[in-house]
Amino acid sequence: MPAKIFSATTLGLDAVLIEVEVDVSKGMHSFDVVGLADSAIKESRQRVGSAINNLKLESPLRITKKVIVNLVPANIKKSGSGFDLPISIAFLVASQQLTITREKLDSILFVGEVTLDGFLKPISGVISITEMAENKGFKEIVVPKDNEIEALMIKKNIKVVALNKLSEVIDYLLDKINYQETKIDINDYLLTKTPINEVDFGDIRGQYAAKRAIMISASGGHNLIMVGSPGSGKTLLAKALANILPPLTLTESLEITKIYSIAGYLNINNPLVNRRPFRSPHHSASSASIVGGGATPKPGEISLAHRGILFLDELPEFNRLVVESLRQPLEEGSVTITRVEDSLTFPAKFILISAMNPCPCGWLNDDHHECNCTANNILKYQKKISGPILDRIDLQINVNSVDFEKAFQPSNRNENKQIQEKIIMARQKQAIRFKNNPRHILLNGEMNVKDIEIYCPINDELKAILKTAMDKYALTMRSLHKIIKISRTIADLENSNDILPAHIMEALQYKTGFNEIIN
Repeated sequence: MPAKIFSATTLGLDAVLIEVEVDVSKGMHSFDVVGLADSAIKESRQRVGSAINNLKLESPLRITKKVIVNLVPANIKKSGSGFDLPISIAFLVASQQLTITREKLDSILFVGEVTLDGFLKPISGVISITEMAENKGFKEIVVPKDNEIEALMIKKNIKVVALNKLSEVIDYLLDKINYQETKIDINDYLLTKTPINEVDFGDIRGQYAAKRAIMISASGGHNLIMVGSPGSGKTLLAKALANILPPLTLTESLEITKIYSIAGYLNINNPLVNRRPFRSPHHSASSASIVGGGATPKPGEISLAHRGILFLDELPEFNRLVVESLRQPLEEGSVTITRVEDSLTFPAKFILISAMNPCPCGWLNDDHHECNCTANNILKYQKKISGPILDRIDLQINVNSVDFEKAFQPSNRNENKQIQEKIIMARQKQAIRFKNNPRHILLNGEMNVKDIEIYCPINDELKAILKTAMDKYALTMRSLHKIIKISRTIADLENSNDILPAHIMEALQYKTGFNEIIN
């Protein structure tokens, strides 16, 4: 009679329950895996066979019987090495080398990779799998020891059994081990900060206008592009931004950790992502690596930057198709990847920070260098960034070279802290404002048209300013809405309950058209 063990696979950010059936019957020796399994799962035959053989038990590679492993449901594509453990246990039960009651097996979910000598290795997506197991009513989940903290972070009522070897799993099922579940305080992992690039705003001389724009960007979650000559400090400003973002809440931290778990990027010793991500892909990156994708879709850089920063340095050097693929994520805060089998959606609420030179040589309009680019080359370079993409970037600023006198000014060691305090205050005001929002938005930059009408009332005086700006700069409705959202953030930074004319005027400085900056 076939043995049935419960396991799981990940599909996007969610886990799907999989039944692992193993049948051992009379016939010529064979060991087959069916049920839309990928190469990693089919190779598990060798890993499982060797691991069981090294336990001095009868191996499915040597048994003179027909062994069939079926992964149910068969219409869902399965991937990864996490089925090694459930296949091993199911075979031992089906071959009557392990006697466990049906009731006990039905209450446990198994995941884990098995090495040739029977050790258990960590797998990706354990957070999603544990969450799904709890929702399905399982009493226990058996995972590799290295996945223990990851599973414990999300558990509520389910028991997490984290073991090192296949032999230990067998002993546990036979009640030869009295397993005591580890207790953790998740807040300890939230407070244990991982090292990041320590670029301090106090170390950046001058650039007051750029710092102001970056503070607004960080406060309201607004996208920003910096245009300036080489060496003017664009990259340094972007890296400094990572140090002024507010600390993650536990909910945000778990949300990001879930993405990194699926992608397989978690730190085993401290698996909780406790700093806002700062992702800076190279300009040679492909569309799949930026947006996400692959035969089995995985999160891309925009999802790995969720609730943090995506920094695209030298923006025109990126493939045009890659840059254009950011349109939907910038507008909706998520990305949908469609394949023949399925359509998967990944979260992508990030702040886009980009930098570029005004021309190929970089010295257009510079006071100290002469530009040697032809007009045609300049136009071609600038046209690499399309109008629709620029329309989705809230703040557009010019970063000038720093004067010699400013370069040796004493640094303000408190500037970083002072800026961060203002940002935290502004975000706290937004948290109160959007507390009952049905879309659960957190920042001004996430508001849609309906939200703007509710949270950003515009009086006749402000309408007159906006109309004049719209006529003068030929602004689109999207740009107009972004100006209002930026104004709302500026008002929050100034601790003002209402948007004032001064806030609108400042916002207009950052959204008056790309050509105003580079020409």
